Amino acid sequence: MSKKTKTPAGKLSIHKMREKINKKHGNTVAYNLQEEDPSAVPYFIPTGSLWLDSIICRGRVSGIPGSRVSILCGEPSVGKSYLGMMIAKNAIEQLDMNVVWFDSESSMDASFFERAGVDTGRVLYIPAESVEFVLETMEELLSSPNGRVLYCLDSLANCPAVSDLKSDYNPQSTIAVEARVLAKGMAKLNQPIANSEATFLVLNQLKANISSNLYETLAQPFFQPGGKAIQYNSSLTIYLYGRKNKGSFVLDDNGYRIGSSVIAKLEKSRFGSMSRECAFQILFGGDEIRVCDEESWLEAIKRSDRISKYKGWYTLKFPDGNEKKFQEAGWLEELKQESFRAYVKELLHQEIVENFDKRLVNASEFYDLDGQLEQMENDSSD
Repeated sequence: MSKKTKTPAGKLSIHKMREKINKKHGNTVAYNLQEEDPSAVPYFIPTGSLWLDSIICRGRVSGIPGSRVSILCGEPSVGKSYLGMMIAKNAIEQLDMNVVWFDSESSMDASFFERAGVDTGRVLYIPAESVEFVLETMEELLSSPNGRVLYCLDSLANCPAVSDLKSDYNPQSTIAVEARVLAKGMAKLNQPIANSEATFLVLNQLKANISSNLYETLAQPFFQPGGKAIQYNSSLTIYLYGRKNKGSFVLDDNGYRIGSSVIAKLEKSRFGSMSRECAFQILFGGDEIRVCDEESWLEAIKRSDRISKYKGWYTLKFPDGNEKKFQEAGWLEELKQESFRAYVKELLHQEIVENFDKRLVNASEFYDLDGQLEQMENDSSD
């Protein structure tokens, strides 16, 4: 319990100051943090990947933070639009939210939403004509009592400014206009988003950083188009990369590419978890469209001393001394057993959430995951 600070005679106390400010503005704009915390995240939207949800906030399982701005960036065809749709699906199903989807790429259709399991009756689809149009539409909707709404822009990189539409094709003609529009727009909308408990999810592309400074290019090989304003205002930025080794694609039995294996990295996080990484697969080219969530749990717990592998067989050791042997091909079947599934989730929480929060293992286990997985695959093939 925190100690109350005495106020010197003749000076306003914190309580009196709060009353004075709130009275002047006609509503509550000043708070005593010992009594309430207006900056607390009111809810989190699951991403569809338990592993990703487990690394976003230090010490807990969470997701995309509500009443905040979040960015989801990715390389081409890595699955960022689909992951955005999974977040929309969970916002509708688990939090009873409506979704406003701004599409600047004219690449989405109702059938893809439906195949992904999204209730299209709860989605307001709006072609994004310009950055100004998106910001003005959001401002109009945020001014009305609409309850919690997920606003999603897909994608920022392809959304022009009005001056871009009226100008010629010379990139120098309207250089940095979009960035300046976003700087002003986010300064206006950041507080209304928080006050209305809405969530703004921005999908963006990762582009190659071609710089005359070789060191800068090597240190930061990618950048987000659209300027810095959206990044400064975001609470969470997730980068999606394709795996760099032989496991970069998901293939069916005949060798057709039906998905991608991705590494998700927290490029920015205000929740004590910056630079953490996780891995999972996204299926989007076959009969199934989904995040391979449960399949990734095995990768998440492989470094635990409770699981070992010998000649293609895994052995999971339970706290009571019992053991369960299985092969990777039978992992999903084993998860159907209630006791096995419950212990795997307990182990995942310990390895991913608690070990990081309490700093119980070497920090390298939580970063540079692509290199770690490649080493595990090489060890398995030896």
